[in-house]
Amino acid sequence: MDKEYRLYIYAFLSRTMADTADKRYVKDLRQNRELLELLGESTVQWFDENSDETIMDALNEDFSSMFVINTQAVESFVLDAKNETLVGLQNPVMNFYYKHGFELNMDQTELMAPDHLSIEFAFMQTLIFRDEKKPQYDFLNEHIFNWIVPYMIGMNSMALTPFYRDICDFIVEFIVADFEYCASLIESKNE
Repeated sequence: MDKEYRLYIYAFLSRTMADTADKRYVKDLRQNRELLELLGESTVQWFDENSDETIMDALNEDFSSMFVINTQAVESFVLDAKNETLVGLQNPVMNFYYKHGFELNMDQTELMAPDHLSIEFAFMQTLIFRDEKKPQYDFLNEHIFNWIVPYMIGMNSMALTPFYRDICDFIVEFIVADFEYCASLIESKNE
């Protein structure tokens, strides 16, 4: 996988999972036919058949239902039935960030958990940008791969829009492929 492609996909996924859609986000999606095609034919068709306003309203309703009301895209919520977010270095994800120089100011985001899916994707983007191969593999192995793949498989059944059904499938496929790619980088380095 190409570094620029990985940076772009992680940035896109981080934005997608951070918040509801606004007019600019929908417009940017509509203008990026290649990305829509990458997500899936049903998403392309849905964008072709609906106005920006209709799409934005449906995306926001779906996002709110899937990732705000019914569940949170937060690693500790998914892996721990207590629905508690550990703060500071008690949180294993925050500890991983700290060890790898990722400064996260929770006052600068509306996301309330350092292990929110959007922030984890942003962290992967940072590791890729810095070309830190072993930490990429370690973070995927210890965190992202363990919860995001089963989480997205489960969330797919909740999605009402073609976009979120396709994004759930895409995230699973991308994370599996990226995990295998990072594992191959580590293996080739050790040979």
